[in-house]
Amino acid sequence: MVRSALNEMSDSGAFTRPASTFRNFISRDPNSQFPPESGRYHLYVSYACPWASRCLSYLKIKGLDEAIGFTSVKPIWERTKETDDHMGWVFPASNTEEPDASPDPFNCVKSIRELYELASRNYTGKFTVPVLWDKKCKTIVSNESAEIIRMLNTEFNDIAKNPALDLYPPHLRAQIDEANEWVYEGINNGVYKCGFARKQEPYDEVFFYVAVKHLYEALDKCEEILSKQRYICGNILTEADIRLFVTLIRFDEVYAVHFKCNKKLLREYPNLFNYTKDVYQIPGMSSTVNVQHIKRHYYGSHHTINPFGIIPLGPDIDYSSSHDRARFSA
Repeated sequence: MVRSALNEMSDSGAFTRPASTFRNFISRDPNSQFPPESGRYHLYVSYACPWASRCLSYLKIKGLDEAIGFTSVKPIWERTKETDDHMGWVFPASNTEEPDASPDPFNCVKSIRELYELASRNYTGKFTVPVLWDKKCKTIVSNESAEIIRMLNTEFNDIAKNPALDLYPPHLRAQIDEANEWVYEGINNGVYKCGFARKQEPYDEVFFYVAVKHLYEALDKCEEILSKQRYICGNILTEADIRLFVTLIRFDEVYAVHFKCNKKLLREYPNLFNYTKDVYQIPGMSSTVNVQHIKRHYYGSHHTINPFGIIPLGPDIDYSSSHDRARFSA
């Protein structure tokens, strides 16, 4: 059976996210199969997807968007083939069909699924974004966002506009790795565990499974940290902030309602809310946030959660408004 995220459920009704499949690396090593070359690679994303959006964020703030192009799919899942009922990411038929989405410019495929099938005839996993595509070898380099952002951080510095920006500096790596772990478990993946739960028990579980309590413990921890410093790992922006931001920017617009994460809204956390505005206002970041794509995808694609596809009007938050984070030295 062809699968999507909505199929990743345990027998207990809990959401379980499988590992990514394509795990190759772009490297400056002279013997690398995938060397960093301007114009060779292309990033396929959805503005709706937080995992893809963190890769797009790196592309923008590292100044790599001229060396590595990107294409966004349509926000709402559609049938990817006539021969089965799989619903997934598809490209528009023209540049005018869907604002901020484009047809595939290189392979003339109609869906992300077809990209995977071009790269591997025997592929049996999910057809996810992001996809880092090698135009020269006509294959997928990686579909693991955590590894793609590390490549973008270091391996393209010879052609990046902002090569001095290091979001994974050596002296903070242990701290960043630790933050990434609890932020992922409690927040990034935590909202999905809450939203995709199909039984009450996993929704209420405290640790590691589908944990609304765990989610809010992690948000409270962030709020406390951000009461003392500008960013999660100190007073400089790091990878941990980009990974956290992509979930926070979707929280009140989608997760609070659609994923039943309504115990407390983001804008009820003064430090977290102002922090989100602070990161949003970093040059290049706002262009990675497309609220219409985000809302239309979640409310329009998850029919088991929202069968009528009705999209709420609010809250329509202005993240470009002033914040108080400058009180910390950067």
